[in-house]
Amino acid sequence: MRTKLFFFVILLVTITGHAQQDAQYTQYMYNTININPAYAGSRGALSVFGLYRTQWVGLDGAPETSSFSVNTPINNSNIGVGVSLVNDKIGPTNENTISVDLSYTIQTSSNAKLSFGIKGTGNIFNLDVNKLNPADQGDRQFQDLDNKFSPNVGAGIYWHSDKAYIGLSVPNFIETNRYDDNDVAIYKDKINYYLMAGYVFNLDKYEYIKFKPAVLAKMIEGAPLQVDVSANFMFYDRFVIGAAYRWSASISAIVGFQITDGLYLGYGYDRETTNLNNYNSGSHEIFLRYEFFRKNSKMTTPRFF
Repeated sequence: MRTKLFFFVILLVTITGHAQQDAQYTQYMYNTININPAYAGSRGALSVFGLYRTQWVGLDGAPETSSFSVNTPINNSNIGVGVSLVNDKIGPTNENTISVDLSYTIQTSSNAKLSFGIKGTGNIFNLDVNKLNPADQGDRQFQDLDNKFSPNVGAGIYWHSDKAYIGLSVPNFIETNRYDDNDVAIYKDKINYYLMAGYVFNLDKYEYIKFKPAVLAKMIEGAPLQVDVSANFMFYDRFVIGAAYRWSASISAIVGFQITDGLYLGYGYDRETTNLNNYNSGSHEIFLRYEFFRKNSKMTTPRFF
């Protein structure tokens, strides 16, 4: 009964929410390309990334997100490119987004770089009217939301060195109305602003143990400021363990393992700190990243980012 109740809550938010947010990720520090196009090519290798996130397990209509991306620098130039695909399911809605990223990097010091990026996006939005209230299933405006296409553009900047990074981005500049009621948009994709930063500390002289605090702040009109704070430890450049806190929302545990020089596996588990915790068994997020390095090349940034 409680899960059914919350299904209708999610449905209400999905259809009538004034501010629609982008998908959220606990392990954002590994999935930067989705929110900042300037990240494309910054790792100095062809990087292939796949992620699956299931949120609020046990709650009907809860969000599910699948993400796949590829990004790489172009030969020995200052240009990086990337392509990403995201599928986001929430209640009766299903969104598929494809993005193309282009970055240009300049050397700001012997070990630091500044990148500028632009993002072009196409979004296909679907609404399954069979999951709506029977009284609304015949609404013509809901019927018009089947395979609704909308383009968008975004931009970002990303500065990084061997030990630190900071990025500012707006993935989508265009606000998109999904459903209008008397010319008032009640389901609308709003502009999301992202600020992220992190630093890597060596905790011993042999650099066997590293510590990286990181923060991601997301601001959107009509919604509370979202702040994610994380703290990860890396041991022998192989094993990662850490924790994260999403302000007034959830706490998370994070683990990862560098299986080979190119292959990394990461997992995160979230638990709500709100009353929503009573209606689900948490959120799970898992990803794989594989990187192809040129012969005799070295990773330009720590594996933390």
